[in-house]
Amino acid sequence: MEKPGFFKDRIMPVAVIVAALVVIWYIAAVFLNAPFERDTAARAGTPITFSEILPKTMFQERPVLPAPHQVIAEIWDTTFNKAVTSKRSLVYHAWITLSATLVGFGIGTVLGILLAIGIVHNRAMDRSLMPWVIASQTIPILAIAPMIIVVLNAVGISGLLPKALISTYLSFFPIVVGMVKGLRSPETIQLDLMHTYYASASQTFWKLRWPSSMPYLFTSLKVAIAISLVGAIVGELPTGAVAGLGARLLAGSYYGQTVQIWSALFMAAALAATLVIIVGLAHTAVLKRMGMKP
Repeated sequence: MEKPGFFKDRIMPVAVIVAALVVIWYIAAVFLNAPFERDTAARAGTPITFSEILPKTMFQERPVLPAPHQVIAEIWDTTFNKAVTSKRSLVYHAWITLSATLVGFGIGTVLGILLAIGIVHNRAMDRSLMPWVIASQTIPILAIAPMIIVVLNAVGISGLLPKALISTYLSFFPIVVGMVKGLRSPETIQLDLMHTYYASASQTFWKLRWPSSMPYLFTSLKVAIAISLVGAIVGELPTGAVAGLGARLLAGSYYGQTVQIWSALFMAAALAATLVIIVGLAHTAVLKRMGMKP
């Protein structure tokens, strides 16, 4: 049953913010697209009033800033009116990007957990490896992505894997940091109790450290899955890809199709939100199964 005040406390604030953003968006679209209409009228030698400019700014073919209804119409057309196998379908391009995202996220998750376990249980790895893990994230992804693509292409590896490795590069870091924090979260008294029971290192890990790390792991996974999507899109940019959301962004940029650019951006945002929600549901289910409060 819906809780009292749910609409007022949850739905209403979000709706008000969204409505305000849409109004601001429309106003910005009018002012940014109006100069084109004025220039067109001036070249034609016909005066034009603001009341005549206003509707024209809402339906330009290549606007500086497309109006919200133009973006919605483009998303609807390329999502529901095109076959999913068509290269004009956003679903098709979203799937190409999603596949690289999931592969990179999977590799990053396994790598991050293994590194975290090594860092927690080995002092040498803690002192030597952890600083390098942190330092790796100081390199801009836009600088390293072309290097990864070129090197892998030189050895005959192309397609999905290079993009997935870029996603891995971005996603493993939050998982390492979160898991290190989670594996070290048990209190001293809890570890002493395990020693009192003569628990081995593996028993202490599986019975205490691993369960204690679950909240930290899933929090990190939410960050990692979203940033994996960013890595997959960035990985499509330097390759001249013809498929994927990154390819849609590139094509829209080359041909001045701003409506296409914005629709791809919104599809990427929706995809990221969906992935985060799925991880959140898994988080709730796992903690509930373990008897912990989400």
